[in-house]
Formats: sequence, structure tokens, C-alpha cells
Amino acid sequence: MTITPGAAAAAPPFSHVKIRTAALVFCGDEIALIRRERPGGDHYSVPGGNVEDGESLPEALRRELAEELALDTDRAEGGELLWVIDQRVTRPGPAPSPRKLHLIHRLRIGGDVRADLATEECDELPDGTHDVGAIEWIDYRKTAGLPVYPPVGPALAALPHPRATVADAGLEAFTDGNYTWR
Repeated sequence: MTITPGAAAAAPPFSHVKIRTAALVFCGDEIALIRRERPGGDHYSVPGGNVEDGESLPEALRRELAEELALDTDRAEGGELLWVIDQRVTRPGPAPSPRKLHLIHRLRIGGDVRADLATEECDELPDGTHDVGAIEWIDYRKTAGLPVYPPVGPALAALPHPRATVADAGLEAFTDGNYTWR
């Protein structure tokens, strides 16, 4: 097989897969979400990010939570995989949209650890500017109607308590047909 320059740019959407690892970090009944202001309204995301080349899944989760929340996962309990979500959504921009598998874990912390965590998360943009998000603690039962990425709000709000087991780790895929970027 011969790869020609520019072939990746001509690839159809969802022709490659990225893995994103993230965590619902509970402190009592509240979870940490990153809130960003967008033209269409506020947008919340579960702390986490893409697994980098050569990185194990636990290493990626540890790195992402350290970067976004200043959380040392050794100070948290749990870490079990709660949900897996398949994303096939066309994103704005020139690059073909990847298919993304979200691995959502659950961690629990106490108030002493929460007091040491970041209050803002800063993403560097391609042009060198930064997109700053506020870390907000929200009662997990109030997430059903929030614009959360990935869209776990309804499943999260349906949990009877923060330690509840789930019957099926596979949540419904989100696609261009049932999800819109904010």
C-alpha cells in the first residue's frame, strides 16, 4: 500500500478511531464538570482527554486528571470503568472527523482533596490563545438537562446513588442524528 501526501486529509469522516478517557469525579453527591462559555450557551465536559501514542489507558487518565483538575488519582478511591460511549459526530473544521470511543470512569474524593483541586482548566488553542473553563461542582442528579460532553447527563442523573452499579456499560452512541456541537 502506498500512502501519498494529503491522503489523510482526503480520508472520509470516522475512518480512524481515537480513544478518550475521562472520569466522573464525585465528592459526595457532586461531580466536577468543566464549564465553558459558547456562543450557543454554556457547555460542560467530563474531565479527560485523548490517549496519546504509547500511553496506557490508566496513564492517560492519570495525566488528564492531573492536567485538568490538578488531581493526583492516588488520593481518590475507585477508578472503575462505568460507561463506554461511541462517538460518530461530524465536527467543524478542515480535518476529517474521527470516530471516538469514550471510556468514562468513576472516582470518589473527600472534601480535603477537593479543596486542593483546580478551579479553572486551560486548553491551548492552535493559534496560541487559551480557552479557559471553570471547574464547577454540580449535583449529579441535576445533569440530565445539561449540555454535557460526552452526553452522559441523563444516565448519570438516573443513578440512584453515586456508588450505584450499572447494568450495561454501553451507553447509546451519539451521532449527527442525535447530537449537536455547541
